[in-house]
Amino acid sequence: MKKITATFKEHTLICGYGRNGRQAAHRLLNHGHPFVVIEQNPEVIQGNEKIHFIHGDARQDNTLEQANIQKAKHLIAALPNDVDNLFVVLSARELNPNLLIVSRLTEASNQAKLRRAGADQIIMPDRIGGDHMASLLKVPDLIRFLEELSWLEQDSPNLEEIAIDALPKKYLNRSLSDLEIRKKTRCNVVGFRNAQGKLMINPPADLKLEFQSKLIVLGDFNSITQLNAMFDLD
Repeated sequence: MKKITATFKEHTLICGYGRNGRQAAHRLLNHGHPFVVIEQNPEVIQGNEKIHFIHGDARQDNTLEQANIQKAKHLIAALPNDVDNLFVVLSARELNPNLLIVSRLTEASNQAKLRRAGADQIIMPDRIGGDHMASLLKVPDLIRFLEELSWLEQDSPNLEEIAIDALPKKYLNRSLSDLEIRKKTRCNVVGFRNAQGKLMINPPADLKLEFQSKLIVLGDFNSITQLNAMFDLD
Protein backbone atom coordinates (compact mmCIF):
# COMPACT_ATOMS: atom_id res chain seq x y z
CA MET A 1 0.00 0.00 0.00
CA LYS A 2 1.44 3.35 -1.03
CA LYS A 3 1.24 6.43 1.13
CA ILE A 4 -0.98 9.27 -0.04
CA THR A 5 0.64 12.67 -0.33
CA ALA A 6 -0.86 16.15 -0.57
CA THR A 7 0.83 16.56 -3.95
CA PHE A 8 -1.86 14.49 -5.69
CA LYS A 9 -3.78 16.55 -8.26
CA GLU A 10 -5.75 15.93 -11.46
CA HIS A 11 -6.22 12.40 -10.13
CA THR A 12 -9.17 10.01 -9.91
CA LEU A 13 -10.83 8.86 -6.70
CA ILE A 14 -12.23 5.33 -6.73
CA CYS A 15 -14.66 4.70 -3.88
CA GLY A 16 -14.88 0.96 -3.26
CA TYR A 17 -12.53 -1.81 -4.36
CA GLY A 18 -15.07 -4.46 -5.27
CA ARG A 19 -15.31 -5.96 -8.75
CA ASN A 20 -16.12 -2.69 -10.53
CA GLY A 21 -13.71 -0.57 -8.53
CA ARG A 22 -10.94 -3.11 -9.05
CA GLN A 23 -11.50 -3.17 -12.83
CA ALA A 24 -11.38 0.63 -12.98
CA ALA A 25 -8.22 0.73 -10.86
CA HIS A 26 -6.38 -1.81 -12.99
CA ARG A 27 -7.31 0.05 -16.17
CA LEU A 28 -6.05 3.36 -14.79
CA LEU A 29 -2.92 1.68 -13.44
CA ASN A 30 -2.11 0.21 -16.86
CA HIS A 31 -2.35 3.66 -18.43
CA GLY A 32 -0.34 5.44 -15.77
CA HIS A 33 -3.22 7.68 -14.70
CA PRO A 34 -2.90 8.77 -11.03
CA PHE A 35 -5.66 7.52 -8.75
CA VAL A 36 -6.54 6.85 -5.13
CA VAL A 37 -8.76 4.03 -3.86
CA ILE A 38 -10.89 4.50 -0.74
CA GLU A 39 -11.75 1.14 0.85
CA GLN A 40 -13.09 0.15 4.27
CA ASN A 41 -12.02 -3.50 4.29
CA PRO A 42 -8.38 -3.79 5.45
CA GLU A 43 -8.12 -7.33 4.07
CA VAL A 44 -8.77 -6.01 0.56
CA ILE A 45 -6.04 -3.39 0.94
CA GLN A 46 -3.32 -5.77 2.11
CA GLY A 47 -0.91 -6.92 -0.57
CA ASN A 48 -1.73 -4.22 -3.13
CA GLU A 49 1.61 -2.44 -3.06
CA LYS A 50 1.18 -0.76 -6.46
CA ILE A 51 -2.04 1.03 -5.54
CA HIS A 52 -2.56 4.15 -3.42
CA PHE A 53 -5.16 3.23 -0.79
CA ILE A 54 -6.93 5.14 1.94
CA HIS A 55 -8.53 2.98 4.60
CA GLY A 56 -11.78 4.71 5.43
CA ASP A 57 -15.43 5.45 4.69
CA ALA A 58 -15.90 7.24 1.36
CA ARG A 59 -19.22 8.64 2.58
CA GLN A 60 -17.38 10.83 5.09
CA ASP A 61 -16.11 14.26 4.06
CA ASN A 62 -12.87 13.91 6.00
CA THR A 63 -12.01 10.69 4.13
CA LEU A 64 -12.60 12.37 0.76
CA GLU A 65 -10.51 15.33 1.89
CA GLN A 66 -7.73 12.96 2.91
CA ALA A 67 -7.72 11.78 -0.72
CA ASN A 68 -7.24 15.42 -1.79
CA ILE A 69 -10.64 15.59 -3.48
CA GLN A 70 -10.40 19.36 -3.91
CA LYS A 71 -7.64 18.84 -6.49
CA ALA A 72 -9.07 15.67 -8.07
CA LYS A 73 -10.40 15.54 -11.62
CA HIS A 74 -12.65 12.47 -11.52
CA LEU A 75 -14.49 10.30 -9.01
CA ILE A 76 -15.86 6.79 -9.48
CA ALA A 77 -18.50 5.78 -6.92
CA ALA A 78 -18.28 1.98 -7.11
CA LEU A 79 -19.87 0.92 -3.83
CA PRO A 80 -22.37 -1.98 -4.07
CA ASN A 81 -25.23 -0.05 -2.43
CA ASP A 82 -27.10 2.78 -4.21
CA VAL A 83 -27.70 4.71 -0.98
CA ASP A 84 -23.98 4.64 -0.16
CA ASN A 85 -23.10 5.85 -3.65
CA LEU A 86 -25.70 8.61 -3.29
CA PHE A 87 -23.98 9.87 -0.12
CA VAL A 88 -20.59 9.72 -1.84
CA VAL A 89 -21.85 11.70 -4.83
CA LEU A 90 -23.52 14.33 -2.64
CA SER A 91 -20.40 14.85 -0.54
CA ALA A 92 -18.05 14.83 -3.52
CA ARG A 93 -20.11 17.35 -5.48
CA GLU A 94 -20.19 19.71 -2.50
CA LEU A 95 -16.45 19.43 -1.89
CA ASN A 96 -15.47 19.80 -5.56
CA PRO A 97 -18.13 21.29 -7.88
CA ASN A 98 -15.92 20.76 -10.95
CA LEU A 99 -15.43 17.03 -10.40
CA LEU A 100 -16.51 14.60 -13.14
CA ILE A 101 -18.46 11.92 -11.26
CA VAL A 102 -19.30 8.43 -12.51
CA SER A 103 -21.50 6.32 -10.25
CA ARG A 104 -22.50 2.70 -10.18
CA LEU A 105 -26.26 2.05 -9.98
CA THR A 106 -28.09 -1.14 -9.00
CA GLU A 107 -31.77 -0.15 -9.03
CA ALA A 108 -33.03 1.85 -12.02
CA SER A 109 -35.55 3.64 -9.78
CA ASN A 110 -32.65 5.44 -8.07
CA GLN A 111 -31.20 6.93 -11.25
CA ALA A 112 -32.96 10.30 -10.97
CA LYS A 113 -31.80 10.68 -7.37
CA LEU A 114 -28.18 10.10 -8.34
CA ARG A 115 -28.52 12.66 -11.13
CA ARG A 116 -29.91 15.24 -8.73
CA ALA A 117 -27.14 14.46 -6.26
CA GLY A 118 -24.56 15.39 -8.89
CA ALA A 119 -23.55 12.27 -10.85
CA ASP A 120 -22.48 13.11 -14.41
CA GLN A 121 -22.53 9.52 -15.66
CA ILE A 122 -24.42 6.52 -14.26
CA ILE A 123 -23.53 2.91 -15.02
CA MET A 124 -25.69 -0.17 -14.36
CA PRO A 125 -23.27 -3.13 -14.60
CA ASP A 126 -26.02 -5.78 -14.53
CA ARG A 127 -27.93 -4.11 -17.36
CA ILE A 128 -24.78 -3.72 -19.44
CA GLY A 129 -24.02 -7.41 -18.96
CA GLY A 130 -27.47 -8.49 -20.13
CA ASP A 131 -27.47 -6.15 -23.12
CA HIS A 132 -24.01 -7.39 -24.04
CA MET A 133 -25.05 -11.05 -24.03
CA ALA A 134 -28.14 -10.36 -26.14
CA SER A 135 -26.11 -8.28 -28.62
CA LEU A 136 -23.63 -11.13 -29.05
CA LEU A 137 -26.48 -13.18 -30.51
CA LYS A 138 -27.48 -10.54 -33.07
CA VAL A 139 -24.28 -8.70 -34.05
CA PRO A 140 -21.34 -10.75 -32.71
CA ASP A 141 -18.66 -9.32 -35.02
CA LEU A 142 -19.66 -5.75 -34.19
CA ILE A 143 -19.56 -6.48 -30.45
CA ARG A 144 -16.12 -8.09 -30.75
CA PHE A 145 -14.87 -5.00 -32.58
CA LEU A 146 -16.26 -2.74 -29.86
CA GLU A 147 -14.62 -4.93 -27.21
CA GLU A 148 -11.27 -4.38 -28.90
CA LEU A 149 -11.63 -0.61 -28.82
CA SER A 150 -9.37 0.73 -26.14
CA TRP A 151 -7.78 3.80 -24.66
CA LEU A 152 -4.21 4.04 -25.95
CA GLU A 153 -3.47 0.30 -26.19
CA GLN A 154 -0.74 -0.42 -28.73
CA ASP A 155 -2.31 -3.55 -30.22
CA SER A 156 -5.93 -2.36 -30.39
CA PRO A 157 -8.05 0.22 -32.22
CA ASN A 158 -8.17 3.35 -30.11
CA LEU A 159 -10.78 6.00 -29.44
CA GLU A 160 -9.80 9.48 -28.36
CA GLU A 161 -11.93 12.41 -27.18
CA ILE A 162 -10.67 15.87 -28.12
CA ALA A 163 -12.02 19.01 -26.48
CA ILE A 164 -12.12 21.85 -28.99
CA ASP A 165 -11.13 24.20 -26.16
CA ALA A 166 -7.81 22.32 -25.90
CA LEU A 167 -6.87 22.96 -29.54
CA PRO A 168 -4.84 26.00 -30.63
CA LYS A 169 -7.13 29.05 -30.66
CA LYS A 170 -6.76 29.46 -34.42
CA TYR A 171 -9.03 26.43 -34.93
CA LEU A 172 -11.97 27.79 -32.92
CA ASN A 173 -14.96 28.54 -35.18
CA ARG A 174 -13.15 26.94 -38.12
CA SER A 175 -14.47 23.90 -39.99
CA LEU A 176 -13.64 20.28 -39.27
CA SER A 177 -11.87 20.00 -42.62
CA ASP A 178 -9.44 22.75 -41.56
CA LEU A 179 -7.94 20.34 -39.00
CA GLU A 180 -6.91 17.89 -41.76
CA ILE A 181 -6.98 15.07 -39.21
CA ARG A 182 -7.42 12.25 -41.70
CA LYS A 183 -4.77 13.61 -44.06
CA LYS A 184 -2.11 14.22 -41.41
CA THR A 185 -2.70 11.36 -38.96
CA ARG A 186 -4.93 8.74 -40.69
CA CYS A 187 -7.40 9.08 -37.81
CA ASN A 188 -11.13 9.26 -38.53
CA VAL A 189 -13.52 11.65 -36.79
CA VAL A 190 -16.49 9.40 -35.97
CA GLY A 191 -18.45 11.66 -33.64
CA PHE A 192 -19.05 15.22 -32.49
CA ARG A 193 -20.70 16.42 -29.28
CA ASN A 194 -21.79 20.05 -29.27
CA ALA A 195 -21.81 22.43 -26.32
CA GLN A 196 -25.38 21.37 -25.46
CA GLY A 197 -24.35 17.71 -25.24
CA LYS A 198 -26.01 16.52 -28.46
CA LEU A 199 -24.06 13.78 -30.23
CA MET A 200 -23.62 13.66 -34.01
CA ILE A 201 -22.27 10.54 -35.74
CA ASN A 202 -19.94 11.02 -38.74
CA PRO A 203 -19.95 14.84 -38.67
CA PRO A 204 -19.64 16.61 -42.06
CA ALA A 205 -16.40 18.24 -43.20
CA ASP A 206 -17.93 21.74 -43.04
CA LEU A 207 -18.94 21.33 -39.38
CA LYS A 208 -18.12 24.44 -37.34
CA LEU A 209 -15.85 23.79 -34.34
CA GLU A 210 -17.57 25.64 -31.53
CA PHE A 211 -16.46 26.40 -27.98
CA GLN A 212 -17.09 23.62 -25.39
CA SER A 213 -17.67 20.98 -28.07
CA LYS A 214 -15.76 17.70 -28.50
CA LEU A 215 -14.58 15.41 -31.28
CA ILE A 216 -14.51 11.61 -31.02
CA VAL A 217 -11.67 10.16 -33.08
CA LEU A 218 -10.88 6.57 -34.09
CA GLY A 219 -7.40 5.36 -35.03
CA ASP A 220 -4.61 2.96 -34.17
CA PHE A 221 -2.13 3.67 -31.39
CA ASN A 222 0.43 5.38 -33.62
CA SER A 223 -2.19 7.55 -35.31
CA ILE A 224 -3.69 8.69 -32.01
CA THR A 225 -0.22 9.42 -30.64
CA GLN A 226 0.55 11.46 -33.76
CA LEU A 227 -2.75 13.31 -33.40
CA ASN A 228 -2.00 14.27 -29.80
CA ALA A 229 1.48 15.44 -30.78
CA MET A 230 0.17 17.48 -33.72
CA PHE A 231 -2.16 19.50 -31.50
CA ASP A 232 0.09 19.36 -28.41
CA LEU A 233 -2.52 17.46 -26.40
CA ASP A 234 -1.84 15.49 -23.21
